[in-house]
Order: sequence, then C-alpha cells, then structure tokens
Amino acid sequence: MDLMMQLYYSPGTACLAPHFLLEELGLPYQLVLVDTSKQEHQQAAYLKLNPNGKIPLLIDGDLQLTESAAICLYLADQYGASAQSGNFSPAIATPERARLYQWMMYLTNTLQAELLSYFYPERLHDDVLGAAQVQAHAEQRVAQMLGYIDDNLAQSQGEYLLGEHVSIADLFLFMLCRWTRGMQKPARDYPHVAPYLQRMLTRPSIVKSFEMEGIQAPFY
Repeated sequence: MDLMMQLYYSPGTACLAPHFLLEELGLPYQLVLVDTSKQEHQQAAYLKLNPNGKIPLLIDGDLQLTESAAICLYLADQYGASAQSGNFSPAIATPERARLYQWMMYLTNTLQAELLSYFYPERLHDDVLGAAQVQAHAEQRVAQMLGYIDDNLAQSQGEYLLGEHVSIADLFLFMLCRWTRGMQKPARDYPHVAPYLQRMLTRPSIVKSFEMEGIQAPFY
C-alpha cells in the first residue's frame, strides 16, 4: 500500500504555499510539525531527511523534495490534472507555462530573497546599526517589488497573475504578501494587490490551511 504524502512544516513559514496547494488538489497528506522553537529542524532526525535543515520538506513515496517553489511545481505537474478548482500549472511549452516560470522565479529568487534579508539582517551584517540599515534597505526594495506586482495585476487579463485562472504563482505570492504585514507599507496597502488578497483569502484551501497551522488574523 502506498504511504500517505507528508509535508513537514512550521506554521506560517514557506510551507504555506505547498500546504495551500495540497488542499487545492484535494490530495491525502499528513502534516508533520517541525518545532523550530526547539530547534528540531537542526536535530539529527530531521537533518537525516533534509541535510539543509530547512522547511518545508515533502515526502511522496521515495521522493524527498525541498524548496517551496520546487514542491509547488512538482505537485502541480504530478497531480494538477485532476484538480477541479484551478489551472495551477499550464501545459508545458506554452506561453502561459513560460509566464508561470517567470513568476515563480521572480517570487522565490527576488521577492522571497529580499524578505529574508528583511527578517534576518544579522546574517548580512554583524553590527547592530549595520543590520538595521540592511533591514531598512530591504524594506525599500520589497516596496518596489510590490509596486511591480501591483502594476502587473492592474494589467492582467483576469483576476490573477496569469490571467483568468489561479495558479501556483498566486498561492506563492499570497504567502509572501502575508510576510509583509508588519512593514510600513504592507502588500495590503497597494491598490490592486489589496482586492487580490481579499479574493485569495476566500479560497477554502487557504482558510483551512490557516486553521490547520493555527494561524489567526491578521492574515496579511
């Protein structure tokens, strides 16, 4: 008998986008909590599964997969054809698929990377004042990136990044927008991002994932 898929998670982290997608696809899976407050992600049991000590980790049969964006791409490709609630991964070798790649790379390599500089500036500067400058500059760059995303939503031919259909890029973007909620100008303050976030929050997958992870308002 096939083993149930497992998603190793810590509430509110980069596990959220894969968690949303598992719910969207209606797949049977098990959530496995990794308690970062107890440094479980750096302990031998977890490092044996993921030597990088990062979250999330997806186990699907013999496959052990890390990196949130990679997990989303895999799940959409492997199981998305049976989904009823969205066109999560457009067909390979189409313009729509190319745009999906563009957005996923931008979100994970550019916006997410800058958000990590904002949340962990001490990784980039040993001095307290220097770290504060790193954080301030990162917040400014995040604002520019959110402005770019806002402009693209304004020009979209539908309600989502790729147009009429929700995709894994939207699930990923919603997760990252949530992370900006404590900034001086969070994602919810942008004219086109704001209603987009409201639409996304009505999706049962997101509501249920928040409930399962114990995440309470403000959601973004």
